[in-house]
Amino acid sequence: MSKQSEAVLEENLVKQLASQGYEKVTIKDEEQLKANLKSQLEKHNKTTLSNTEFAKILNHLNKGNVFEKAKILRDKYALLRDDNTTITYIEFLDSEHWCQNLFQVTQQVTIDGAYKNRYDVTILINGLPLVQIELKRRGLELKEAFNQINRYQKHSYGFNSALFHYVQIFVISNGVNTKYYSNNKKQTFKQTFFWADKNNKNITNLEEFTTIFLEKCHISKMICKYIVLAEVPKILMILRPYQYYAVEAIVDRVKNTNKNGYIWHTTGSGKTLTSFKASQILVKLPEVDKVVFVVDRKDLDYQTSKEFNSFSDGSVDGTDNTKVLVNQFLGVHRDKKGVTKDSDLIITTIQKLNTAISKPHYLKDMEALKDKKIVFIFDECHRSQFGETHKNITNFFTNAQLIGFTGTPIFPENAVGNKFGKRTTAELFNEILHRYVITDAISDDNVLKFSVEYIGRYKRKDNDEVFKDFEVEGIDTKELMEDDKRLEQIVDYIITNHDRKTHSKEFTAMMCVSSVEVLCKYYELFKKKKHNLKIATIFSYSANEEDKGADGIYDLEESDGAHIDESHINKHSRDKLEEYISDYNKTFDTKFTTKDSQSFYNYYNDISKRVKEAQIDILLVVNMFLTGFDSPRLNTLYVDKNLKYHGLIQAYSRTNRILGEKKSQGNIVCFRNLKKYTDDAIALFSNKEAKDIILMKPYDTYVKKFNEAFVELIKIAPSVNSVDEIIDEEKQLDFIKAFRELIRLKNILEGFSEFKWSDLSMTEQQFEDYKSKYLDLYEKIKAQKGGLGDGKTSILNDVDFELELIHRDEINVSYILKLLAKYKESSKEHKAKQRENIINTINSNPQLRSKKELIEKFIDTTLEGINPEEIEEEFDKFVEEERTVAFEVLCAQEKLHTDKLKDVIDTYLYDGRKPLNDDVAGTLQVKPKLLERKTIIPRVLDKIVDFVEKFYDR
Repeated sequence: MSKQSEAVLEENLVKQLASQGYEKVTIKDEEQLKANLKSQLEKHNKTTLSNTEFAKILNHLNKGNVFEKAKILRDKYALLRDDNTTITYIEFLDSEHWCQNLFQVTQQVTIDGAYKNRYDVTILINGLPLVQIELKRRGLELKEAFNQINRYQKHSYGFNSALFHYVQIFVISNGVNTKYYSNNKKQTFKQTFFWADKNNKNITNLEEFTTIFLEKCHISKMICKYIVLAEVPKILMILRPYQYYAVEAIVDRVKNTNKNGYIWHTTGSGKTLTSFKASQILVKLPEVDKVVFVVDRKDLDYQTSKEFNSFSDGSVDGTDNTKVLVNQFLGVHRDKKGVTKDSDLIITTIQKLNTAISKPHYLKDMEALKDKKIVFIFDECHRSQFGETHKNITNFFTNAQLIGFTGTPIFPENAVGNKFGKRTTAELFNEILHRYVITDAISDDNVLKFSVEYIGRYKRKDNDEVFKDFEVEGIDTKELMEDDKRLEQIVDYIITNHDRKTHSKEFTAMMCVSSVEVLCKYYELFKKKKHNLKIATIFSYSANEEDKGADGIYDLEESDGAHIDESHINKHSRDKLEEYISDYNKTFDTKFTTKDSQSFYNYYNDISKRVKEAQIDILLVVNMFLTGFDSPRLNTLYVDKNLKYHGLIQAYSRTNRILGEKKSQGNIVCFRNLKKYTDDAIALFSNKEAKDIILMKPYDTYVKKFNEAFVELIKIAPSVNSVDEIIDEEKQLDFIKAFRELIRLKNILEGFSEFKWSDLSMTEQQFEDYKSKYLDLYEKIKAQKGGLGDGKTSILNDVDFELELIHRDEINVSYILKLLAKYKESSKEHKAKQRENIINTINSNPQLRSKKELIEKFIDTTLEGINPEEIEEEFDKFVEEERTVAFEVLCAQEKLHTDKLKDVIDTYLYDGRKPLNDDVAGTLQVKPKLLERKTIIPRVLDKIVDFVEKFYDR
């Protein structure tokens, strides 16, 4: 049976959309797109537009980037009519009555940009292209459609009238698999989503997806209500299906009942975005007076305020003290400029909220709010709602509704008793409104699996019986666990294996230990050992830091992580922390201290920032940072403390945020036997059969998979040289996919401590040789990108080579210069072979390929006669001379201002961000015309990037 062609897939889709009520229109090019927009805007706004009036609208629509255009779309335009006296407000999108917009579908719109591109299927709403659908024939990778859209974004979406910058949602499909995502150039293929039903069953087939997701009212509702314009990164974010269903359930609960409810969405699934969107919708409901988002300690208050404000700048103002909170409740809050703000959406800690409704001097003001309809949304409600405060809130606010969010609910099995008894999440918040558990998230590629290794076994001195830490009766396990020799062995293990676990420190790690006393021992051991790891620590030195129940719940004061509780200070641990902060200050040139609460809080935030940026290699903690901390660059957790149930899942989940292809799993290295607790926690928060979904397979499984993948590669390319003989594009694609699978598996294998090449049927040299051919293909395709003259494009154009999996920090220019020193001293008969090895090493590293020509020229023209110890210095001189010549040639060829180009390059080198188009335009001696600008600036930008990659070791 032949595969269904892309053309047939497209025709069927357009027919289906027409049957669902879309008006089918023929739009061949830009001019027809604009003509259709004019007629649709006239129809939607019940007016007529002259050509000059429409020209004003087009000019207005052509302003700004994708993010700014998303704002224009949702706003009205005050059109000054031709009589220069009348103003008509032109609406581009009816966001309140989303079903009343006008819906059309067209196909094969052709736009001339840097290259001519034809788009598959476009959904027009009120004449604007708001949904773009790109299709690939059945059997092809969905990722190719994603990469094709990326190419269109670069080559044509922003050209001419740039109306395709108004696309809000992209849909990609090969018929069998269909995904959607927002118009955001910064995201990766990992940030594309399947739509699903309420029970999290994915809807992958294009026909079913079209029936449900592309139904006119639904797609319009997604655009109008469920896209968030995130202000700080300036990007569009669209809710995933489970977030959509959660918000819908919350809004329905508030509008139609007075009951409470809770959302169970697993850690790492984006609860902040869900709660923000729910809050944003709830505050607009006429029956709701206030929405209060409640967190349980000040560091989360700060973090949540920051995240909310990143979605909508200034939407919330985290309260600094209880008086400010009371003023916000009363609607008399002033911002930093002294302007009174209406505080319908409030973020506060549960401790300040409790103070506001229990202290006599605040009660007089708060009394007026007792009967108001106030919706309280509790972040991670398992940490904040099991004590006195819950009773105080429910007793004081007689018309309140409580909505809880949690990734790890409290069930009878993991309930911890207090004076109110053992209470569960369901008892406090009534029934669950929506569920999305860790198995759902892993299946959707929204979070990663865990690779759990158990390191360390112990023997009795009187026999050879092996036992595991705290399981043995009659043994003082605390003494054993805290023995200096054991801790030193663990430190040695970490130093030896940390680079492997974190991909040469591209990622970062945390280590959680049983007590402050043990933490100090570990810190001192790391300090006295020889290594290149940056170790930092933070802990509370009050009595509350120890986690006696090992369950992740401990008495959290408002001070924790934010303020010094002077009444419970342990002088020894405070002195130690002051000493460790002093080490931190020397490392990072900071001035933090424990001597005042604000400085300690700033220290907390600085550590948080540096862990997220992978500037800290290992953060040592007891309890802090094990909940509520989100860092995609954190991929490893070293565990030397007892954890169970929600505490275990919360801690493990620090490591499993998605970040590119290289981060294939969260690494958990247990120095205690937590296997039973791990199994129990997985069973409680998903199901008893979930281990295979949540945990990575054993090392031997991936060895077997690698060897099987090598067999498949050999079928395609029996030898390294045979790759050169593959001419057919389909077979080249087969080779690329086969070797890419080997790269992915090797990336996983390297995370295991026991990994060695001798376990594999492919040698390391074979892997490197095939990798060179793989990169040769990449370079060839890169040079050909942009499409062929007949309007067709190569099927290889959109293949993702996942070069980030090949990058190796340790192979850099310094490494090559060391090889050159060996080459210089070798005999004539060995020189040719050594040179070949050097070139192969360069070819196998994507970051060094740009320097290949430079290094070869250095070998041929300069190396002879240099002492081996002077090679590095002489190479620097050589590069400087070549750089100067190349700089002058670049300026002459492209007619650039030398001083302005130097400034652009300096900025590029300093902040690592490619120059913006306006930066490049500023270097041109002659200002190009608009059409010329669209070809000249990308060309000059490419040359600047090539120049930097060739002459600078970044």
